[in-house]
Amino acid sequence: MPPASPSSSSGAPASKGFPESSTTVHSDATAPAPGSKAATAVLDRPEHEGRVEAPLVLDTEPPRTLRFRDHFALWMNLGVSLIGFTTAATVLGAQGSELSLAAAVTAIVAGTVVGTAMLGVAALIGARTGAPAMANLRGLFGTRLSYVPTVLNIVQCIGWGVYELLVIAMGAQTVAHTEGYRWVFVVLAGAVTTALTIWPLGAIAVLRRFVAGAVAVAMVYFTVQLGRQGVPDPGAGNWHGFLKATDAMIAVSISFVPLAADYTRHSRTPRAAFWGSFSGYTLAQVWCYVLGLFALLQSDGDATKIFDSFLGVWAGWFFLLVLVLRETDQSFANVYSTAMSVHNLLPKVDRRVLTGGTGLLITVLALQITEFTDSYYAFLGLIGSVFVPMFAVLAVDYFLGAGRRGWNLSDDAPSRWLMLLPWALGFAVYQLIAPTAIAGWWTDFWTSAQTTLHFTPQEWTSASLFGFLVPALATWALTPLTRRSAPAGTPAG
Repeated sequence: MPPASPSSSSGAPASKGFPESSTTVHSDATAPAPGSKAATAVLDRPEHEGRVEAPLVLDTEPPRTLRFRDHFALWMNLGVSLIGFTTAATVLGAQGSELSLAAAVTAIVAGTVVGTAMLGVAALIGARTGAPAMANLRGLFGTRLSYVPTVLNIVQCIGWGVYELLVIAMGAQTVAHTEGYRWVFVVLAGAVTTALTIWPLGAIAVLRRFVAGAVAVAMVYFTVQLGRQGVPDPGAGNWHGFLKATDAMIAVSISFVPLAADYTRHSRTPRAAFWGSFSGYTLAQVWCYVLGLFALLQSDGDATKIFDSFLGVWAGWFFLLVLVLRETDQSFANVYSTAMSVHNLLPKVDRRVLTGGTGLLITVLALQITEFTDSYYAFLGLIGSVFVPMFAVLAVDYFLGAGRRGWNLSDDAPSRWLMLLPWALGFAVYQLIAPTAIAGWWTDFWTSAQTTLHFTPQEWTSASLFGFLVPALATWALTPLTRRSAPAGTPAG
């Protein structure tokens, strides 16, 4: 890869081996307009066509065109999902032991803010380095070691991409009052998803200009209509299980951390990337889960009947259809980030080939799969437990460790074996507190470890929080060693 340009005036260290767009030196107020020469140093299309798009291969400058409002609209749309409505049950708790309405709403707000703060930091790092999420891991682990989390992220993104197509098809069938034509809805959703990933920056512009407004109108409408019907409070006064519910919300927010930099690498400023992602996703996820909580309570706590609450209001089918169509931005994010992850392995392959192939793959898989088994859900959860401690290591090393001098993101970045230690420690802490039920032998291993250590998880032992704090502290303790051993990137200017 060609050498990086000097760091921006924001104080971000430049990274060796990965080009930074010259627009990073501008503030939001003075940044060149999209289509100008400075903003389109390396583009898919000729400048005279007036369309700025993401580069086709990894080692070219990302155009810096996204402002705060673009990030806000993108992450607001990603924060609203049909899955979010249905999984409000994980916050409320089992029937007979529900949280109070006040406790559930507080858990939603607190968990979202904590998790989205982590998302915002990942977004900020992507804006500073100009590299996709998995390519940033070259600076943390070295190029070859970064392939391990990259492969895991590819599997995770493909799995969630398939699941999103299934959710879209089910939502469309609900609106159409039919159990047939599933394959039609899957194919249409797959086609729209793939088209969005071919022109990702154009897709983000569409989300900002049209989709975000339509989603906001639909959410306001459902909030007013469901609120008028009253919300029962079966767990009135109960806060037992509050931290478990908060932990679930943290995990949901963190799920986008391995994807954030894929989009914020195109940000005009790190500040716009952080605050746009933080505010947009926080607002949307809180709103989505609270609304899902209302619908769930009005459905007597039965998550399988939650959409009956939406369809039960006047013109509910129309506004639910808006949300079903909007769900394609979730599948878009998973497919595009799959391609960005593959780019870390195959940096010279045209991203349009990667996104097109990934879109076709998840469509074919969704046509073959009718539902995921519990074991696959557990597998996705296991992968998720990998990324919470890994992000802790990444954030501490970037701001306090080797990243202060600039990460080496080149193709031949040397392996940093020492950074595997706090990552593995964080993963062990996470599993010790909340073993993933992926298989009997796996659960038995961690249960035996709890017995050996005389450790019994308590309500206050959050797997997400402790799985973040322990590796963060371990990485900080290793900082003197990592600073001396890591090769410096391009010095900050």
